[in-house]
Amino acid sequence: MSHQPKIWTKDFISISLTQFLIFISFYTLLTTLPIFVVQNLHGNEAEAGLVVTSMLIAAIIIRPFSALLLQKTGKKRGLILSVVMFVAITFLYMFIESFIPLLIVRFLHGLAFGVVTTATGAIAADIIPASRRGAGLGYFAMAMNLAVVVGPFIGLTVLQYTSFQQLFLLLGIIMLVTIIHATMIQIDETGVKSNVQEKQKWTVHDFIETRALPIAFICSLIALAYSSVMSFISVYSNVLGLTSTAGYFFVVFAAVMITSRPYLGRTFDVKGPKYVIIPCLFIFSLGLIALSITHSSWMLLTSAALIGLGFGTLLPSFQTMAVQAAPKHRSAHATSTFFILYDGGMALGSFVWGIIISYFGFSNLYLLNAVIVLAVILLFRYYLGKRTPFIHRKRERISS
Repeated sequence: MSHQPKIWTKDFISISLTQFLIFISFYTLLTTLPIFVVQNLHGNEAEAGLVVTSMLIAAIIIRPFSALLLQKTGKKRGLILSVVMFVAITFLYMFIESFIPLLIVRFLHGLAFGVVTTATGAIAADIIPASRRGAGLGYFAMAMNLAVVVGPFIGLTVLQYTSFQQLFLLLGIIMLVTIIHATMIQIDETGVKSNVQEKQKWTVHDFIETRALPIAFICSLIALAYSSVMSFISVYSNVLGLTSTAGYFFVVFAAVMITSRPYLGRTFDVKGPKYVIIPCLFIFSLGLIALSITHSSWMLLTSAALIGLGFGTLLPSFQTMAVQAAPKHRSAHATSTFFILYDGGMALGSFVWGIIISYFGFSNLYLLNAVIVLAVILLFRYYLGKRTPFIHRKRERISS
């Protein structure tokens, strides 16, 4: 019986916990800040939406530079510096009393978030054994998906008993643990920084990994579709009169994702991406169709299960392909490029779908996104067809 290299090492656990805590902060604030804007700052819904998107815009702006920063400082040092910045900014929310300072803090938080998540993704890709990268990045992505449940639960529960200021203080204290986990990570970075110090002129390759662009673009379309769920499921549930059920939507999503992830991760590594990604795209589209015709609690939770099974595996699978498309020393650039397009899809969708809803309603919105996901299946098959001859040629050169 062949011995497989371990995924769950001390370093992998530390980087996964770092990611988990960062996204707990992200999703707690994503859920509670719109309420803070309306109730405490007396803002409107448009301003509440701007607070949500401003952080993503900052992350998109910084990502091309984050890979270069990590290459210059080293991934571990860059991770620690950006985590410290992220944690420090978390405490600033306690002192905000008007809208403009909140926007400034959100933008700064987005800059730190962009660097942190680029660093965590790149370090995870380096730590995981190459032969088990599909399964490993699948487990790593679970940290973000679990935070989707834990973050809003913490935020909304705490606000039932105390003030926003105390919530922000609690969140900052929780984030301090992130610094401890970040410092515990050990990673081999021999020879990474020397190449950067000799460069006299920047090129596009210092910011973007072009080999990761095709698969990152495909994933951006999936992010576009997924943003309709993340941004509007609570509003849609209210319209349907299913507010009490909406709280369980992401619980079901996470439960299905966790139970399916080990099998799908192993299948990705053993059989290849198409045997995982194409079925998951189809299931994701079915989940969106189910969401479009939902009129009861059981239908809403059924759609949550289908979306969890479908989308929950797509993100780590596409990220694995993006990292595999580049050399190991370019893993930070591949990760940065991937999340630039992913965040772009999420931010664009959050804005565009709000306009679509006002004209065509929620049911048509989710049907439209189901069609987009089905179209991605054709695009992904085309990508695999263009990629396979290249792989064969590369193998022939190696064997000769």
